[in-house]
Amino acid sequence: MKLVTIMVKPFRVDALKAALAAHGVRGLTVIETSGHGRQGGHIEVYRGAEYRVELIPKLKVEVLVDDEDLAEVLEVITASVRTGKTGDGKVWVSPVDSVLRIRTGERDADAL
Repeated sequence: MKLVTIMVKPFRVDALKAALAAHGVRGLTVIETSGHGRQGGHIEVYRGAEYRVELIPKLKVEVLVDDEDLAEVLEVITASVRTGKTGDGKVWVSPVDSVLRIRTGERDADAL
């Protein structure tokens, strides 16, 4: 099993959720966060004064997937959130040794 972590702009999350649901992914976690990548922030104007915003609002989405489904899930993620502009986000994959559904005691693939 793998934990897929997606850092994405907030306005892209609905498209991501819909695409993952259509692909059969049943659960996900969304965490509000902020940060910056290559864009390094941006300049905003408030009441005529410019100021630099270095940390941009992002959402961190986490999804558990079976190893066999990983390649397809990564394609679904990429297709649903890519705008082609700086700041589209990042996706990384981490190994997961075991998963336990607390309510039923199911483990690993059965717990997804």
